[in-house]
Amino acid sequence: MNPVTISESHILAIEDDPVLGAHLLEELRRGGFNVTWCKNGREGLEVARESRFDVVLMDILLPGLNGLEVLAKLRESSSTPVIMMSALGAEADRISGFQRGADDYLPKPFSMAELQVRIEAILRRVALERRRQEPSVEQGGALKFDEQACDVCCGERWAGLTLSEYRLLDILHRSHEEVLSKAFLYQQVLQRGYARHDRSLDMHVSQIRRKLKAIGYQEREVRTVWGKGYVLSAAEVS
Repeated sequence: MNPVTISESHILAIEDDPVLGAHLLEELRRGGFNVTWCKNGREGLEVARESRFDVVLMDILLPGLNGLEVLAKLRESSSTPVIMMSALGAEADRISGFQRGADDYLPKPFSMAELQVRIEAILRRVALERRRQEPSVEQGGALKFDEQACDVCCGERWAGLTLSEYRLLDILHRSHEEVLSKAFLYQQVLQRGYARHDRSLDMHVSQIRRKLKAIGYQEREVRTVWGKGYVLSAAEVS
């Protein structure tokens, strides 16, 4: 995560425990985030509605309005990512949170290192989604992305990508040569978790490579970065 991105990120923590709340405030600020702390559900909902935040951290067991009620009301007008925090271990509580629009769930107790990693993962996902909203442009005057057709062309030749192949190539294209992990791509492209023996993503990558080669596009390629994931970058000169 780019330090500049972190320093520009605003976190709202809604936590009634004075010890944990103070700890979140101190540690996240030390990590470079801008943090606002609210101590009950009603105050947290009001602040979340009045100001812009990049991520909301929210306990489930809150006085006034509980976290699930706050989440439901927040989702009426906001898509701000929410990480639920709770000592409740019941599966039903986690399911209820996700059904009401939670983006992640962190059981207590948790380490600050894990919390920061999860926040950074959400910030990275949101940044990539915003890039997807930007108009696609030609790369090197050669490859053009057509969002309506969900396909790419080189000159007058269309690749004939499937929807999943287009999504994969598009998100790699918008990552600006950042290596994206398989786990991240499975969630963003295939909308499911990554399993070690699942070769679906590899097959899509293979098809993209074949189809780009078939239309004569050679400036960039989907490259494998072993142990890390995939990146769309300048083709290696053979």
